[in-house]
Amino acid sequence: MHPVEPEPTAWALPDPSEAPPGTDVIGIGADLVPGTILSAYRRGLFPMDVERGGPLGWWSPDPRGVLPLTGLRISRSLRRSVRRFDISVDTCFTDVMHACADERRDHGWITADFIDAYSRLHRLGWAHSVEVWNPAGDLVGGLYGIEVGGLFAGESMFHRERDASKVALVALVDRLVQDRSQLLAAGRGERLLDVQWVTDHLASLGAIAIPRRVYLERLAIALEIPPLLAAPIDR
Repeated sequence: MHPVEPEPTAWALPDPSEAPPGTDVIGIGADLVPGTILSAYRRGLFPMDVERGGPLGWWSPDPRGVLPLTGLRISRSLRRSVRRFDISVDTCFTDVMHACADERRDHGWITADFIDAYSRLHRLGWAHSVEVWNPAGDLVGGLYGIEVGGLFAGESMFHRERDASKVALVALVDRLVQDRSQLLAAGRGERLLDVQWVTDHLASLGAIAIPRRVYLERLAIALEIPPLLAAPIDR
């Protein structure tokens, strides 16, 4: 099933290709309705407050962090962790967002407005979560993001047990590479896993930084690829 397309945005969002090199925030304002958020991702932008409690910013980092789908680094200990947990997709999206928004975490930016906005996108089939469960049935890790065509824009992840967020990432990549050979054989390019910035943690897993220009070129290709996770929950 295809996700439900919302009403188009009423805003003229900025074009990242016209932004000065090295800038990250290229727009201020607008809103968090589904049409605006989707328009942003299709242009290479994502929303995040400029500072906690500050104005809404539209970000297009230069350079941009991406995780090559064939470049995920899985250590021996992480492989053992993968076998210890159970994985699900889209079973408790809002719970995952709340866990990612834990105010005890540094640099918290996921406010109630963001939870409401992305939960609406989840109900329309655009936002997705990967959940990690321990043997006792407790939610101990996960991640969420937006899928538009062949783009998966990872937004945040959390863990309550060692390696649980990494296990969620492994599960996501496993899902996203399942049709890679068919896409390449058909000359359609590759899916794009956007991680926004390359932190030390993400770099250890194989994330790399690419110029914004290159990101936008890859985004244009990815948007022409059908989504893998999309399935509307309700209208």
